[in-house]
Amino acid sequence: MRNANVDDYEATPRPIISVGNDYAPGVARGSHQHRRNQLLYGATGLMIVTTPQGRWVVPPQRALWIPAGIYHDVYAVGPVTTRSIFLEPAVSRKLPRECRVLGITPLARALLLEAVDLPAKYDVHARAGLIMRLLIAEIEQLPTLPLNISLPTAPKLAARCRAFLDKPTPHETIDDWCAALAMSRRSFTRLFREQTGTSFAAWCRQACIVAALPRLAAGDSITTIALDFGYANPSAFTQMFRSQTGVAPSAYAGTSAPH
Repeated sequence: MRNANVDDYEATPRPIISVGNDYAPGVARGSHQHRRNQLLYGATGLMIVTTPQGRWVVPPQRALWIPAGIYHDVYAVGPVTTRSIFLEPAVSRKLPRECRVLGITPLARALLLEAVDLPAKYDVHARAGLIMRLLIAEIEQLPTLPLNISLPTAPKLAARCRAFLDKPTPHETIDDWCAALAMSRRSFTRLFREQTGTSFAAWCRQACIVAALPRLAAGDSITTIALDFGYANPSAFTQMFRSQTGVAPSAYAGTSAPH
């Protein structure tokens, strides 16, 4: 189904439904949830998805797994074409129970593009049913990509984290944050790890990645981003980016444009 609304797929009597939608640049869909699990695949364009637990950046040709019941909002950085799969929770017990950015294999991509053209009430015992079952088997083994950042729930710490995401820098220290939040270093370190699941230094590096990806996709140069973030030179930023993601920032340059 293409450009379908919620009622179209929620009421469809099939355990797996495919929906395609196109979004103009800057379009934002406010916080919402689904009764079914969702695989949100961006065929073109880059999306930013935010939940109360964190923020995920979904470049083109990647997907975000969103379990049923999780409130999320979606922002299209550029023109975005999506191909989503909605699954009843009982379809598979092997699928993740938390949001994840997933790499998409050539087979999964082909199946996603084929599935969106199937009729809503497809024959589960015919070719269409086979496509959907094979797609589930492929989704179950897709790799997780490190393109997200956890956000704390403690209000003051969350506000500080969101401010850092808006303007990241490698120069802020734990002592800077402790002073701003009126906390001891020991209390801050313990709370930060409890709330984010990682260390302060690792979180800050990942925040730089998440903040840089939309700018890279929009065409900003690596040099401009590195200097804006406070890195001494582009090489230092590139080294950090590669250590976190396994690829250079140039791999994501200009990816918001349609493919």
